[in-house]
Amino acid sequence: MINRRRFMQTVGLVGAASSLTACSDKPPAERYNKDDIALLAQQRLDEARLSGKGRFGVHRYEGYRGLSALPWFELDDQGALICVDQSLPQAIDMHAHLGMSVLFKPTLDLQAVSPRVQHLLDCDGDTFDSSCDLDLDIYVNGNFSETALEKLESTIMAQGLWGSEVTRTHTIPNLLAEMDAMRVEKAAILPIKLDLPFGDNQTEQWRTAVSKADKASRLLAGFSVHPLQSDCIEQMREHAKQGFKLMKLHPTVQKFYPDDPAIFKVYEEAASLGVSIFFHGGRAGIEPESSHRYAMPRHYQKPIADFPSVQFVLGHAGARDVDAMLELMLANQNAWLGTHGQGISKLDTIIQRSSDNGAAAQRIVFGTDWPFYHLGASLAKVLIVTDPISRRTVRQSLLRDNAQALINLIEA
Repeated sequence: MINRRRFMQTVGLVGAASSLTACSDKPPAERYNKDDIALLAQQRLDEARLSGKGRFGVHRYEGYRGLSALPWFELDDQGALICVDQSLPQAIDMHAHLGMSVLFKPTLDLQAVSPRVQHLLDCDGDTFDSSCDLDLDIYVNGNFSETALEKLESTIMAQGLWGSEVTRTHTIPNLLAEMDAMRVEKAAILPIKLDLPFGDNQTEQWRTAVSKADKASRLLAGFSVHPLQSDCIEQMREHAKQGFKLMKLHPTVQKFYPDDPAIFKVYEEAASLGVSIFFHGGRAGIEPESSHRYAMPRHYQKPIADFPSVQFVLGHAGARDVDAMLELMLANQNAWLGTHGQGISKLDTIIQRSSDNGAAAQRIVFGTDWPFYHLGASLAKVLIVTDPISRRTVRQSLLRDNAQALINLIEA
């Protein structure tokens, strides 16, 4: 049986094998300490204790298809989830990916069509042993069993070695079909530079596929560099020269501290080029424990404060470190929060605190992390917390207008 933590430290999605020795030492206390560890453990306990007890009550469903019980969704004739409320704004998803084929480059046709998407963390029964009990009031990955997480890691391994039937469904036509079903007009496609010895060209592979599909109007192609590679600045300049201005950085995968002085040249160049940075933010809780040190919210504070002209999007709203990441966003006008993953009570808090702050409410953007999850799981949460009449303007802003404003800044 694959050990998830060992696997994630040593294979593909997690960067070069050389990084394993770099993260085996004990970090300095200011980087990661027992209080940080206790905070994550307490977050899990509090989340389980409080689930369903917020002002929106219990929201548990039998898989992604079970969301059809909500008033905005139905199942079509093939049993697929569709959004049927034509009054909803056409959403913009600022956090999506395509299928990965790295390292030994298993065959992957990003133009292929399949009967349905098999999400990396699937919740619909015919991919894994049974439908999951989908609780919308907890952080999304808390809904999945150890078996599901083991299947996730085997799929990730296959993306770099021999290919995967699951990954072969993570294609442009399949993403667009799900976007159409969920009333999502556009999506930002975010690759990750992994620092592999070869086969590490997600940016170019996905960009070429989007161009071949002639879907640049719907799929905003981002790029990635590894901030510790010696030629990362040259890579940034080349991407920007070609007109690409949204860069994904992933501290836990790429194994760097966002406030490491060695990579401040990346932020300086981003400011010079007009590049916006989409950070993976916070600890998701299922990555290797050795990588948790990199994603503490305090490590993001200095680059955001020191480079006010750079727009920083904090993906997952800080994941399980949402409380501290929300405070960071509220304190900095160039910081944005992506909504993906948060439970409805936390999302409610984000909206309320941001609205109280005024302009901060315009810096919350919708995200789904497709193909890890069905788009509907993220959409349903936003619709629930914006259902009160007083929040209909918030719904429009969160699902569409804020992201469009960010895209305008990126493309300016």
